Amino acid sequence: MGLFSIITLLAVYLAIFLIGMTVMRSGLLQLSEERTKGYLTKFTDMPWKGLLIGILITGLLQSSSAVMVITVGLVAAGYLTFYQSIGIMLGSNIGSTFITELITIDISQLIFPMLIIGFLFLFSKKKLPFSFGSSIFGLGCLFVAMNGFESLAIPLAGFPSVQDMLAMTNDHHLFGVGIGTLLTAVIQSSSATTGISMSFLNNDLLSLPAGIAIMLGANIGTCVTAFLASIGSIREAKLTAYAHIWLNVIGVAVFFPLIPWLSGLVSMLASSADVQLAHSSLIFNVISSALALPFVRPFARFVERLHG
Repeated sequence: MGLFSIITLLAVYLAIFLIGMTVMRSGLLQLSEERTKGYLTKFTDMPWKGLLIGILITGLLQSSSAVMVITVGLVAAGYLTFYQSIGIMLGSNIGSTFITELITIDISQLIFPMLIIGFLFLFSKKKLPFSFGSSIFGLGCLFVAMNGFESLAIPLAGFPSVQDMLAMTNDHHLFGVGIGTLLTAVIQSSSATTGISMSFLNNDLLSLPAGIAIMLGANIGTCVTAFLASIGSIREAKLTAYAHIWLNVIGVAVFFPLIPWLSGLVSMLASSADVQLAHSSLIFNVISSALALPFVRPFARFVERLHG
């Protein structure tokens, strides 16, 4: 298989993954968009409440980027303050790890039925069946894409340039952080970046510490969406986007020296490489958010002084 064919197939599977995320999210939004805005505005007066709401909504919508775009929009509209938005950010980082845990489950025999059932329900004019169909069909697309990434990992790694990149990532973890940041900024999905890393991990082409480095970078790259949403908005909306960037950059900076420790910990928790990477994402985001939660007010002042 030639390099052009592999890259074309990789682009197709990536498109399937992103389409699956979009379809699944759109179905859930049909039911919960107004409710989501209500929860965000009513129950975020304290940072810990915002964190819980951020986890809940991001877990439901399966996209921290979508939640951050909604949050920036609500801040811009005056429904939320910049201070209230920080708790939601912390929760959205935790909620975003659910999809990476989900795609490690082996349900290969159920993928085709999920696609058929979901596709049929998409023709329903009623909100509940349509939402169910969108969720099932979108989830099926995610697993199709993951299987595709897996099948392309070894052929792709056969090319010298890719081998050099993998070797560089295995040897220099900071390079892995850069790859994760750049790839996520381009494709607008940290879950897809992590999914691609999992395929290399499962084929022993990428070390677990290198996969963790890419995952850390993906957390920075996912901030691009909220930043773009804040362009042209009021000052508080821009502060929200800047705070999202700083939270993730600081979290990654703190955890970067701890990659060997995190790698050893998740190796004890699971035997499968993709599950280990999913667990590392969960642990990183839970610890980062828990450590940041008591310092929300001084952190808000820091962002206001820096970008005011």
